[in-house]
Amino acid sequence: MRTHQTVVHATFNSVPATAINAVEQAVRQLCLRYAERLPFHGWHHVSFVRSKAVGFAEHNGADVSIVETAALVHDVNYLVRRNSPAAEGSGLRMQLLADAKVPLGAAERIDAIIDEAEMANRGPDISLEAQALSDADTLFKALPVTPVVLAHKYLRENGLSLRELANKIVGEQRDVHDEGYYFYNAEAAAEYSRWALANLELWQCIKEAVDDPAVEELLDAVDQVDAAAS
Repeated sequence: MRTHQTVVHATFNSVPATAINAVEQAVRQLCLRYAERLPFHGWHHVSFVRSKAVGFAEHNGADVSIVETAALVHDVNYLVRRNSPAAEGSGLRMQLLADAKVPLGAAERIDAIIDEAEMANRGPDISLEAQALSDADTLFKALPVTPVVLAHKYLRENGLSLRELANKIVGEQRDVHDEGYYFYNAEAAAEYSRWALANLELWQCIKEAVDDPAVEELLDAVDQVDAAAS
């Protein structure tokens, strides 16, 4: 697996701490207000990605203030439209950043980094800031607990079938993994690649299983039980 080591280490203050705090408060309030709409991408997800992204940014020499702020607003598109790409959250994202008094240049950079870091868009040579954000978000996807505890919440949040989610995960992530930039941070790759591969293998098996007529029948029966219980 190809990994990306960096030798640049610098300190930045593109986004003032007061603005980061204001963004945090605004996003947390949105997550609480719309918790029913965000069972997967709620504050638990935002908080995890923020924490990990800051650590990756400190390690790779990225602008930590930009990465931290980007992590806070990277998934607001799910408040705009279910199952949407990051770009659909641009308007809301820029408004949140403006309200928090994030400098316009930094806000535009944050908006671009979020698009750059998205799994469906990213390539081997994205910016250091996008690498840090991407690694944190990717780690959340690769956690062994995610398919067990959270996958059904993703299905509900985005109105997807199990087949559609399996196709999405395998379609977006398999080539990225096989081409060697699933994680950009070398330490993250060393520590978490086994989890990532196991997760991809699981979803590949799910993708194959849902085409089995017996499994389709089983899933239909489960849906009927759930519908009768609701």
